[in-house]
Amino acid sequence: MNEVILVDKNDVAIGRMDKMEAHEKALLHRAFSVFIFNSKGEMLLQQRADKKYHSAGLWTNACCSHPSPDEDTASAAARRLREELGFTTALNEAFTFTYRTDFENGLSENEFDHVYVGIYDGGVVADKDEVKDFAFIPMDEIEKAIALKPDKFTTWFVIAFPEIKKWIENKSGAKRRGY
Repeated sequence: MNEVILVDKNDVAIGRMDKMEAHEKALLHRAFSVFIFNSKGEMLLQQRADKKYHSAGLWTNACCSHPSPDEDTASAAARRLREELGFTTALNEAFTFTYRTDFENGLSENEFDHVYVGIYDGGVVADKDEVKDFAFIPMDEIEKAIALKPDKFTTWFVIAFPEIKKWIENKSGAKRRGY
């Protein structure tokens, strides 16, 4: 059984449930999203495989998933990055956010999402069962694409993108100030 960690609004674990049941009942559960950048500052996007149970064919961040009940969230993020894109790199937690979205197929995402960020310049070996396509794209091009065609991107990516942009700007500003 593929279980997720049910959480309260403060990300305190309150139970576990089969992943599909949690999505059918729209119960808040723990998730993570990984954002990868290359040394040029381009973001790695993936296009979700056509057979995904929701958001199939949409563009999103490098990878995302749910930690299992017996797994640390940071370890789960590193594992999923390796499984979906075939590489590992150091990941740092940047921020968290919650969101809820309902899909046409009756499923819902109601997630407490931990966002991890990493830098990587090597090759990508995508799992074709998970990833239809991928590309490193400049941030300004992604921002324009979201503004023009937000329906080509996953809900969580559209929500997280401005936050990750702010996080990068704040981190860059701190470095310039000597922090």
